[in-house]
Amino acid sequence: MIKGTVKVSELNSFASIRACPPWRVISAQTWLAGVLILLSFPNAFAESDFSAFWQKFKSTVIAGDKATIAEMTKFPLSMPYGVKAVKNKENFLRRYDEIFKGEANAAKCFATGKPRKESTGHYEIYCPFKDTPNDWENAPIRFVFELTKSGWKFAGLDNVNE
Repeated sequence: MIKGTVKVSELNSFASIRACPPWRVISAQTWLAGVLILLSFPNAFAESDFSAFWQKFKSTVIAGDKATIAEMTKFPLSMPYGVKAVKNKENFLRRYDEIFKGEANAAKCFATGKPRKESTGHYEIYCPFKDTPNDWENAPIRFVFELTKSGWKFAGLDNVNE
């Protein structure tokens, strides 16, 4: 082994990094750190997107836009005990009034009610019976929302008293 002799390739192994302006190296590191942080918290986006989803879903239900609501729904849509699930969009459109105007007036409920997070990827809003619209202490009609691979969706309706 000869001391003091260094190959040219060894001297230049980091030449490309040294040749970069310092701000480029820092911005690349910052970008990489940012990406790693974002990948570490995928649910942060999911949770914040629920707010946007909810605003659109709520206004769409209030407006009665059945086709758009169907696009925001996961099928089969879970229904209360003893009621057949809603299998597809056509079935949903046919049963729209049963879902949103049956036991609860969803449009009225959604106008003032607030969904609550039950767990990661799962929100619910409880509505009172349409005959007693101001009885928020007895609000057993539950609308369920889930985070799916394609985003937030309306996933179920339930009467927790049954």
